[in-house]
Amino acid sequence: MTCLLNRNYVTPQLKKSIESISEKMNKEYPNTVISYLDANFPFYNGYPLLPHLSHNDGKKLDLAFLYKDNTGKEVNKTAPSFIGYGVYEKPKGDETNIPQTCTEKGYWHYSILHKIVPQGNAGKFTFDEKRNRALINIIAKETATDKIFIEPHLKARMELTSNKIKFHGCHAIRHDDHIHFEIR
Repeated sequence: MTCLLNRNYVTPQLKKSIESISEKMNKEYPNTVISYLDANFPFYNGYPLLPHLSHNDGKKLDLAFLYKDNTGKEVNKTAPSFIGYGVYEKPKGDETNIPQTCTEKGYWHYSILHKIVPQGNAGKFTFDEKRNRALINIIAKETATDKIFIEPHLKARMELTSNKIKFHGCHAIRHDDHIHFEIR
């Protein structure tokens, strides 16, 4: 669908970066496929890619999380949601619950995808903490990477320390169903 809707365009520099990230990831975890969800619409620089707030210049890319199936086998090219978004890796009991805080502050849209996207496949997949940590660390080490957005509870859970990993704020939607990264 991403290609049919022209949501797959990036700058040559971002294309080079994601290719480098993919190669490095495959050296560490052979046969891992990195799937992108949304990039940019190529109408003109600055053209909005709804519902995204910032995907308007070809320098931002959303990547699907990596998962395991119920047997513990690493899976590729699949996610609990048919669009890759909306099935969240929720905060655990002892983790900071930013989604709850944002909702309580009146940001009703923060978790809206959970209400729209079918949740039937959620129990068929397990968040692959090890591979996701490796992928995010590889993205963070990429010279061109400027920012990475994931929820604070996942940053803490995976013990990620890069200062490129940021909280996107309550005005956006949740980022515990995908990785958003952008280059300079």
